[in-house]
Amino acid sequence: MLNAIRKKYLEYCQKNGHTVIPSSSIFPENDPTTLFTGSGMQPLIPYLLGQSHPEGNRLVNSQRCFRAEDIEEVGDNRHTTYFEMLGNWSLGEYFKQEQLRWFFTFLVQELKIDPNRLYVTVFSGDEKSGVGRDDESIEIWKRLFGEKGIEAEHREMLTEERASKVGMQGGRIFSYGAKKNWWSRSGVPDNMPEGEPGGPDSEVFYEFTDILHDEKFGAECHPNCDCGRFMEIGNSVFMEFIKREGKFEKLPQRNVDFGGGLERIAAAASDESDVFRLDIFRSLIEKMEQLSGKKYAEDKRSFRIVADHVRGSVFMIGEGIVPSNTERGYVLRRLLRRAIRFADSIGMSVGSLKDLTLPIAEYYADAYLFLKEKENNIERIVAEEEMKFRKTLQKGLREFERLVSQKGSVDGRDAFILFSTYGFPMEMTQELAEEKGIEVNIDQYREEFQKHRDLSRTASAGKFKGGLADHSEKTTMLHTVTHLMLAGLRKYLGDHVHQAGSNITVERTRFDFTHPEKVSREILDEVEAYVNEAISKGCSVRITTMPKDTARAEGVEGSFWEKYPEMVNVYIVEDREGNIYSQELCGGPHVERTADIKGKFRITKEESSSAGVRRIKAILE
Repeated sequence: MLNAIRKKYLEYCQKNGHTVIPSSSIFPENDPTTLFTGSGMQPLIPYLLGQSHPEGNRLVNSQRCFRAEDIEEVGDNRHTTYFEMLGNWSLGEYFKQEQLRWFFTFLVQELKIDPNRLYVTVFSGDEKSGVGRDDESIEIWKRLFGEKGIEAEHREMLTEERASKVGMQGGRIFSYGAKKNWWSRSGVPDNMPEGEPGGPDSEVFYEFTDILHDEKFGAECHPNCDCGRFMEIGNSVFMEFIKREGKFEKLPQRNVDFGGGLERIAAAASDESDVFRLDIFRSLIEKMEQLSGKKYAEDKRSFRIVADHVRGSVFMIGEGIVPSNTERGYVLRRLLRRAIRFADSIGMSVGSLKDLTLPIAEYYADAYLFLKEKENNIERIVAEEEMKFRKTLQKGLREFERLVSQKGSVDGRDAFILFSTYGFPMEMTQELAEEKGIEVNIDQYREEFQKHRDLSRTASAGKFKGGLADHSEKTTMLHTVTHLMLAGLRKYLGDHVHQAGSNITVERTRFDFTHPEKVSREILDEVEAYVNEAISKGCSVRITTMPKDTARAEGVEGSFWEKYPEMVNVYIVEDREGNIYSQELCGGPHVERTADIKGKFRITKEESSSAGVRRIKAILE
């Protein structure tokens, strides 16, 4: 069903003048704010800010996404870590009237969803940002529902807390504040950094009438209630603002950024309140039932966690991530180890987790062939990680027994050490302790866990992140300059030079590249002259899309080729005589012409970064 809906959506948008673009990697490019691509719009930020897209102003795709922050949420009827986001974009063309009608029509006519089961939310306004209530969207929704014979009343909710007290009040259109109906990568307007785009949004919810409201989520139900009765299936963001010096300015163009979870839309189309009953998960769960001898209904949470985490792991490994103790590799390791723990809880045999990988690769073979091509490697990595974890568990069991024999107890600090040092889950510590008649102090464990989390956040905040610090004018200029610098380094040092990492802020560019020895000042001067010549010539800076194999054959520079889709964006700097100064894989923001670069390029420092890698710091002055 997922494959069919993806295909239908892409074809529907094509009929409305959109060009299908490939999904980007789940590794975000030029975005230091996150380890993974968590939304369909992330790869398109430069174009939402005004850069021309080579495929035009109406775009559509299904973007592979992963949200590590949702790991603990998995287990209910709707949360998954890996998901696909159906997305369509207008880069300065159509706006609210067309977007809301098109999505409503897709749901009601193409997918045959009962409009009586649809409810919508809009932005109620934000006094601090100076953006008022989205009355235009309210009127559009009234007309759309009215055309289906449905009277759609508007109700002001403002906050979730108020909504849980006053309830639906017979409404179908509801307005909430910035915490719910404002979208940017960094959340509400107050949190948005300089140069970040955002805007009000309008969400569509589907009502599952087989789910009764649970009052632990509030006295009354409403669209944003977490009881599961309402599921968000699509969000149209009207991205027309950018934050500048603490205030909101209008972007050069009004954009539409739509995102709809493929799995959730499929759940609504089949009126299935449990996304784990959809075809991809159903086949996995049936396999798990065979391997465990248990039924899904006996322990839904454990089945859901294993199915989700293995699917997420398959995509991560397919894109080149391997288990480790840092960053993306740590998230993958955490996923797999959590899957192993819950596989054990339902009685799956040791070593059988790998048997779930092949059905996933086969299901997605038409849309994502790379999974099928790498299925043997995926299966091997999953099997190896399970073996390593089981050895760790054995060490943890020995440590648990030692604590009990020496102390006669296991307190909260001990439980945390078992978790942090041996990967021993708290739930397992509790179960073993109960068997011995020992009570574990959970509050003390949580205190230790919070201390660890706070320290980790502090360390993370101090860590030097890669990519672009923001999308401000100065950072964008330095980004283009950095590409020119790499081209100069390759010209004067050789083709062995490739990017090994970068960090670009408004003050400077820091760039790591592969080279075995110190670069002389004479060579650095040559590179400076090369970059400044390209700036002085007023070269055009353009982006073109081409097959990845063609780009490699034509000598386009790029690192980490394996993470790019089959169609790639190539950035080219070329003067009026046709001389190419740089051509490189990139999806980040650039100036339109090198004449837009203010200042003279200068390399301020060259030093060692690590074995075989050098580091340059440079500025525009």
